[in-house]
Parts: sequence; structure tokens; C-alpha cells
Amino acid sequence: MTANTLLSIGMITKESLAILENSLTFTKQVNREYDSEFGNKSAQIGDTVSVRKPPRYTVGTTPAFSAQGTVESAVPVTLNKQYNTGISFSTKNLTLDINDFSKTTFLDAQIAALANQIDYDGMQLYKDVYQAVGTAGTTPSAISTFLNAGVKLDNAAAPNDNMRAAIVNPAAQAAVVGGALTYFNPSQAIADQYLNGTMGRAAGFKWSMDQNVGVQTIGTFAAAASGAGTAVTVTTAVASGTASVVTGGWTSGDLLNVGDIVTFAGVYSVNPQNRQSTGQLQQFVLTATPTAASGGGAMTIAISPTPQFSGAYQNVTSSTGTIAAGAVLTVYGASATSTPQNLVFHRDAFTFATKELDLPMGPNTYAYRVKSKKLNLSLRCIWFYDGFSDNQNMRFDILGGWATLRPELACRVLG
Repeated sequence: MTANTLLSIGMITKESLAILENSLTFTKQVNREYDSEFGNKSAQIGDTVSVRKPPRYTVGTTPAFSAQGTVESAVPVTLNKQYNTGISFSTKNLTLDINDFSKTTFLDAQIAALANQIDYDGMQLYKDVYQAVGTAGTTPSAISTFLNAGVKLDNAAAPNDNMRAAIVNPAAQAAVVGGALTYFNPSQAIADQYLNGTMGRAAGFKWSMDQNVGVQTIGTFAAAASGAGTAVTVTTAVASGTASVVTGGWTSGDLLNVGDIVTFAGVYSVNPQNRQSTGQLQQFVLTATPTAASGGGAMTIAISPTPQFSGAYQNVTSSTGTIAAGAVLTVYGASATSTPQNLVFHRDAFTFATKELDLPMGPNTYAYRVKSKKLNLSLRCIWFYDGFSDNQNMRFDILGGWATLRPELACRVLG
């Protein structure tokens, strides 16, 4: 390998990493602390670690001592995606100045596509989030909608430590910025909103726009599942630790989708610290697409969170200590509505874990790797030459995987 080739691949890889840093949005706002869990050697696709979630305890109020067992739960994080993009260019293009080179389709478009795919996969984690505010099919424009999302996070005891973020789609950004200009006192913040069309930091969140915001298509169902008329109800009472709910009263063929949100009458969320009711119905998300309602109107759904009516991990309360038989089910949103899923969340709601890939070498094959101090993310570049076409082939790779760590620290804002 010549010195010029080393210089070219190094400069191009570093320039590509700079483009990647600027292109990522959602990924910048999530927990990035678990890369070291994958060992000292380069991990291979499929490697998994279990990230422990903090235990919870109850508090006694008498002198009597009562030992509590420590129940640890964990979330698997798997490096199951090798994000890559490849380009081919003639050797004469290497004579371009690196600044000109980065402005061509050789880098900008390819690295932007890589960043968008990573962000897109991350934002699909909205399907794990069961808290939601807003109206399906209506772009949120009032800052109060996002403040209500903040209330959801507060009720879930999310830390208020300047690590909360709001990621919205272009339509929501335009609507909120236009409607919020008069609500903020700091002159620089108002100037940024006016001049740049962005929110910056407001209402307790660091705001960003991402066109990769997910879109949920709510299942198709008759009016009964809206909580009005002849209601859909729970057939068999659901006790603590049960995530499967048998329901009845559907119209034959009705079908919900994974990611849909439902509530049950009389089942309220609790603050995880004091286990007192928040006064708000607990929202549950479907973790799988169920079988369509039978001719008799029955449908069994799998929900998250798994209801816990007592103990250190209590998350819901009801007068019966169950999701009672006969409790009315209501789907959040109108039948068959497609609606963007803007997200507000604390950093620890999600994680993106990565590991450095090996640097293969061989005839006419060269590899280079750089790591972003800002993102703690490694980008690998491999060159391999085709003498028949006098083309230099180049690929970029990032090994990583997404996981939802604590869905209670996030809330959807429907659009």
C-alpha cells in the first residue's frame, strides 16, 4: 500500500465519520454505555449481553425488621445488525480534494443513508413504549401536549437531569415551533426558533427533528372498541404477572396490530416510588399482532407492561387487585388511523450498543477504522481494487444493536 493510498483511506474514513456524526439524530440521545460489555475482542454478529435493571424495594414503617429478597431483571442487548453501505469509483476520483470528494455522492449520500437506517431502526422501538399522549392523525402543535408527555415521565419517576429529549417529525416541528414562539423568555432561544426553525431546548426537553419518526397504523375494529356503545370487555380477570388478556365483544374479523395501545376501565398507573395511583388509566401496548376476532367476538391480546398489583414492582392499581372481568377495553386512537409516533424520553429508555469490527487484509484489500469520541461509535472502511475496470470499491460498516431498556421512561406523542 502506498503512502498516498493510506492517506486517502484515512482522510476519507475520518471525513465519513464527521458526516455520520452530523447525520445521526435519535442515536445521539440514547444510552451508549454498554459497548464495553461485549468483551475485549471484536464481537461477532449475534453476541448478546444482559443489561441489569435497577431493583426496587418496599419501605417498612415499624421497628420490625423484614428482609426483602433482591429480584434482578435484565434486558438482552444483541449486536444483530451489521450496517453497511458500498460505493465504487474510478481511481481518477482520488485526485479530488477531500472537501470536494465529501460533497459528491461518494460520501454524503452514502453515509447519510447509513445514518438514516440506524436512526430508523432505533425509532421503531416506539412499539415497546406504552405511554402516549396526543390525538392520532392530528399533528401536535401545542406545547401543552409535550408538557403532558413530560407528566407521564414524571409519574414514572424518570430522572429530571437534562437528559430528556424530544424527537419529532418535520410536521410536528413546524407546528410546535410556530405555536411556541411567544412562550419562551430567553431572547437567544426565541432567536434560534425564529432563525433556524428549530426548538433547541424547551419545556424540559432537548428537541430534534428526525424524518425517521415511526408511523403506527392502528388496527381495524368496529366502534365498540372505542369504549362507546356495545363495549369490548375483559372475559377473564387478569391477575398480577399475567400478560395475556382474553377479551370479547369484538366484531368478527376485527384485528389490532403490534404497537397498538389499550386501556382497561378501573386500572390505573401508580408512581413506582410510592405505589400511589396517578389518577390516570394505565396504558398497555400490544407486544404481538393477535389472531383476528372470532365469529363469537373473542380476541386474546398480549400486553406490556405485565400488570403487577402489589409488591416492590407494583405498576398498576384497581379496586379488585386485577384487571376485572367485564372491564371495558378502549383502543387509543381511531380504527385504521396511520399516525406518526413522535417520542419524548429519558436517555436511559433506549440503548444502541456497538463493537469495533476486525480489519481484514489481503491482496488489493486495505482497511481503516476510526472511532468517534463524541458518539463512542466505530466506523470501519474497507477498500478493494478491481483492475479490470480500474475502479476502487469501498464499503463502510458499523456493528450494532438496539434495545429498549426502560420503556416507562418514554412517551409517544401521536401526530
